[in-house]
Amino acid sequence: MTDIFNLSLAQTVVPTCFKTTTIVPVPKHSAAAGLNDFRPVALTPILMKCFEKLVLAQLKSCLSPTLDPHQFAYRTNRSTEDAVSITLHTVLSHLEKNNSYARLLFITKLNDLGIDAPLCNWILDFLTNRPQHVRLDNLSSMTLSLNTGVPQGCVLSPLLYSIFTHDCTPVHGSNTIIKYADDTTVIGLIHNNDETAYRVEVQHLTKWCADNNLALNTTKTK
Repeated sequence: MTDIFNLSLAQTVVPTCFKTTTIVPVPKHSAAAGLNDFRPVALTPILMKCFEKLVLAQLKSCLSPTLDPHQFAYRTNRSTEDAVSITLHTVLSHLEKNNSYARLLFITKLNDLGIDAPLCNWILDFLTNRPQHVRLDNLSSMTLSLNTGVPQGCVLSPLLYSIFTHDCTPVHGSNTIIKYADDTTVIGLIHNNDETAYRVEVQHLTKWCADNNLALNTTKTK
């Protein structure tokens, strides 16, 4: 197994059989009816999970100190409580100022952060041409090859997502962005009814999503 993995890293190629994925739809709640009510959990080979854990350790040793401190998911010693605490602290500090108020906006967004070329190429191959089929009870769909997204349930997916959204930071000093996984809270300080900076921030995020081929989920945007 060691020889196979070393060869995989050296050639920056992941064997297709290791990338083969079975998607099992898991209901998000008891009244699931439409596609959006299911979570597509990916089942991948055990051997691939072992490989991913080794790559994950290497990535963490290189990237953890540089990742956006306002991403609270998938991080050691960070939790939803920390995200809520920082959010409330920022909001309250804004509210203490005269003639001001704060707004919260939840959106989903992605972006990428570069790493060294060999490992980057390996990860690119890991995410490219992934054979995938859906299994529901005893039924299975036809197999398709996917080149986008990270499989939900893979060992590397959480960190890769954090890397992808690393540079999701505010463009104005009066705004703050708090992230927990793919939920993002944008806190804007509006002083003396001047919403200019906040509106520009929202426009910037909207453009960012468009530039990265992402569609805002308006049903989850508040």
